Formats: sequence, C-alpha cells, structure tokens
Amino acid sequence: MDKPRLSFWQIFNISFGFFGIQIAFALQNANVSRIFQTLGASIEALPVLWLAGPITGLLVQPIVGHFSDRTWGPLGRRRPYFLIGAILSTLALFVMPNSPYLWVAAVTLWILDASINISMEPFRAFVGDMLPSEQRTRGFAMQTIFIGTGAFLASLAPWTLTELFGVSAEAPAGVIPDAVKYSFYIGAVALFLAVGWTVVSSKEYSPEELKKFKEPPGLFRDERLEARAERGAGHYLRSGGGFLLAGLVASWAVHRFDAVATLYILTGGLAVLGALLLFHAGFKAASKTDNFLSHILTDLDAMPLVMRRLAVVQFFSWFGLFIMWVYATPAVTAHHYAALDPTSIAYNEGANWVGVLFAAYNVIAAAWAFVLPVIAKALNRRAAHAINLVLGGLALASFYVITDPTWLWVPMIGIGMAWASILTMPYAILSDSLPAAKMGVYMGIFNFFIVIPQIVVAGLMGPILAYVFDSQAIYAFILAGASFGVAAAALAFVPGRRKVAEAGTSEAVAPL
Repeated sequence: MDKPRLSFWQIFNISFGFFGIQIAFALQNANVSRIFQTLGASIEALPVLWLAGPITGLLVQPIVGHFSDRTWGPLGRRRPYFLIGAILSTLALFVMPNSPYLWVAAVTLWILDASINISMEPFRAFVGDMLPSEQRTRGFAMQTIFIGTGAFLASLAPWTLTELFGVSAEAPAGVIPDAVKYSFYIGAVALFLAVGWTVVSSKEYSPEELKKFKEPPGLFRDERLEARAERGAGHYLRSGGGFLLAGLVASWAVHRFDAVATLYILTGGLAVLGALLLFHAGFKAASKTDNFLSHILTDLDAMPLVMRRLAVVQFFSWFGLFIMWVYATPAVTAHHYAALDPTSIAYNEGANWVGVLFAAYNVIAAAWAFVLPVIAKALNRRAAHAINLVLGGLALASFYVITDPTWLWVPMIGIGMAWASILTMPYAILSDSLPAAKMGVYMGIFNFFIVIPQIVVAGLMGPILAYVFDSQAIYAFILAGASFGVAAAALAFVPGRRKVAEAGTSEAVAPL
C-alpha cells in the first residue's frame, strides 16, 4: 500500500510549527553573543558559553527520537513532544533577556536549547512519517520556507523595534537593551501559537497504519549494515576501551602541557563515549540489551551507508555555520565598525546590523527553498547541495574582503542559498534510507553530526582565535568558508542510485 500524497495545505500544516521554532532559534543566534558580552563575557569565552546548543542537542534529540518512535496517545506520535517543547521554550524566552548575571543567562540558554530541541527533532521525523518519498524534498523545503521566514522576522526584530518604533537599543552597562527584551517576548508568543497550530491541525498515522505502507527502497536493507547490529560484546569492549583510553590520555596531555581548558570538552567527550560503549558491552555480555543506551548505540553502529557519508557533509557544513553564528557580532562590530566596547553606540549599531544581515540570509533561504525541489529534480539532490555549499563558502570568505558594512548584504545571498540547502537536501536524501519504525531515532542520531562540530568549535576556536588570529574574529569567517568547501567535496562520496545498487542493496533505490 502506497502512502497517500498530501495536499499543499496539509504539508503547510505539518510544517508551520517550524516557523515558531525558528523564531526562537534565530533570536538566540542573533542575540546571545550580544547578551553574553553585555553581561561581561570575553570574546574568547563565547564558544564555551554557546556549548548549551550542541550538548543539549547531542543529548536531547536522540532521546526524544527514541521515545517518540515508541509513543502513541491522544495527541499521536510526535505532537506531544511539539507541545511540551513549545511550552518550555516559551517560558525560557521570557526569562533569557532578563538575566541579571552571566551565569543566569548561560543556564537559561541550556534550558532554552533543550526545549527547542524537544520540539524540533520530531518535526524532521514528522515529514518522513507523513509524506511519500516523492514529496519529501517538497516537505523539507516547506520547513525551510518557514525556517527562513521565522528567522527573518526574528533576526530583524531588534532593529525594527528600534528604527520603526523608537524602542531603545542602548542600556547601562550590564543591562540588556529593551529592543532585545521585547523581541524575545514577541518571539515567545509567536513560538507557542505556531507550534500549537501544527498540533491542532495535523493528524498522524498510527503505528499500525505506518506498517501497512510500503517503505521507500533504501539502504537500511543492506545486509552488511544489518550485521553490525549483531556484533558481540567483544567488539564494544575493544571500541569502548580504545575511546576511553584515548580520552584519558588526551585529557592528561591537556593538563600536562597546560593547554587551554576548553580542550577538555573534546577529550572528556571521547572518554564518556568510551565509558558508554563499555556499559553497552556489559549489557551485551549479559544479554540485557533491551534498554535505551543499548538501542541508541546499536542503531548508531548500524547506520545506513548514506547516513555515514552524509555525516561528513553535515560535520563541515555545521562547523562553518556555528563559526558564523558565534563570531558574526564580534567580527562585524570590530572589523567593519571599529567598535570593541559593547556599551558603545557603534557596537550596538553593528550588532543591530548583524541582526539585519541574519534576517537577509534567512529570507533568501525562504525564497530559495521554493526553487530547490526544481533544481534537485533537474540535477540530483547531491549536486544541487554541493553547488549551494560552494556559493555559501565563497560568501562567508568575502566578509574579510568587504570593508563597507552596507555591502555585507551581498554575501548574504550565497549564505542564504547554502542555508536553504543545508536545511533541505541532507534530510531529503537521508529520509529515503531510513525505516519508518526508526525514523525518529535516526533523525536524532543524525543530529550528532550537527552538534559535534559545534563542540569542536567551542573547544578549539577560542585558542585558535587567540593564538593564531590575534583575537580578530573576522578571520574565523575565512575558516568557515573553507569548511563549506570541504562539505561540498564530501558529497561526491555519498552514494547515488547506481553506486548504491553496486554496493549490494537488495532492491532499487530512490534517486538521491
């Protein structure tokens, strides 16, 4: 039985909640560095303070994906998580701009990011649940349209409130300006209403109905990959011991050579992964693998080939994006406005202009999302994504060359095209290689390769900026552009129809 095609308005309804989620996400991206610097954070400390996003994503999304795959109730499978995340995010948005101290803002960011992730992760799986293969590019593109529109309005909010409504963009030292506060309040209401619309206007397929639909032909049927799920305790014992030892030795090296403390983020992460694998080895040996940890690690080990290759693309794409989000305000205010004091008029003008630039690339992304399905059909999803990443990389690097801040809207075109593609193409490619029963957990695991590069940025960019780039944030944009180029090149190794067939998949594979 084929999964029914949905109408335009049905796709609209299942995607509209992303409009509100992205409002919250964009307010965070455009204003959190500003809030942290206003409350006394140094530029070198910004990546560590931003760790809330990647770490909560790393923890929350696979957990939510795992449990949403197994949830069914009056609100369905994914919608309970939409609603819970929306309520918590709304509350955090009201608290964030009223933080009296830096530590309060940092803690609130953790809560906000976790809440956004609770809502956001099931939305990706929701498209896979509801749409047949041939409509999935359109479905993820619709999400991208709402992401771009929501981010455009949210990023522009402080500038709009200041320029059109006279709300102050200045405040005493250590106080968040009213323009930022009111933007967060408006965003909180918009988030709740948008997610609420999807909850009340959408109807989900039950687990029984999903089982009746034909799965899109995909790589999860590759017997060599399925065999990974049957690996014994010895495999995980060796892997866990290796990661744990590597993490401990690397941590000792950081301590021994008095390296930058943020490197413990990376070395500690390796050690934790090793410890989890050792726990899983123990469960395997005792034949007690019906637990959350074992399910996640087994699914991680048995990822489809497409997902493994796309992981590299995602890593370098989001490495560049996170650099841009963290360093846009300090780079533009210092390089283009010659302002280093967060309380100065020039700094706040530059910070507001960053919000306008972020709005520009997001509205371009929303518009470009209408075109992406056409390009993907004319070429293929991989080629379309590679072209957009190259354009985005060139645009990021051009920030160094452009000296007049007025002209920074030009590279926003390329960044917007790349952003639209990053939000659409990897998920359209991936969803056809995943079984319906594991759509949520694999979408959550796929998020690892979004948040791990962010953790790498948090651990390494502070020292790199201080010791290599002399604390000049503008050089980070060149590195971000190069990272996009690597991501584009990595797409050449993601299997297409012919290569997948040669890899031993048992049946034809949908176009990638």
